Amino acid sequence: MAHFEAQDEKLLIDGKEIVEGWESFNGFYWFGVEVDHTQDSVIEGRVFKNDKIWFGLVQGHEEEWGYFSEAELRLLMRTNQVWKIKQRDLPYAGRRN
Repeated sequence: MAHFEAQDEKLLIDGKEIVEGWESFNGFYWFGVEVDHTQDSVIEGRVFKNDKIWFGLVQGHEEEWGYFSEAELRLLMRTNQVWKIKQRDLPYAGRRN
């Protein structure tokens, strides 16, 4: 299980500063540490130019460090299933034991 720490109005997870965060109605969280690269992604038959591929922690059915697509999150944001966590709320976000 990852270690969460609020420090100077920032969120650190396992010592890594979280830059962006998203959450969903189904209890999933995506915490971005850095944009690893951009690419043109094809999702549901549509091309998303310059999709940001983030490295960070995902709290889904399992909790793991890995890569995720911002374009996929934006698609879910259009139907209000996912939303961006406000910077001031990041230190308090996520599932913690």
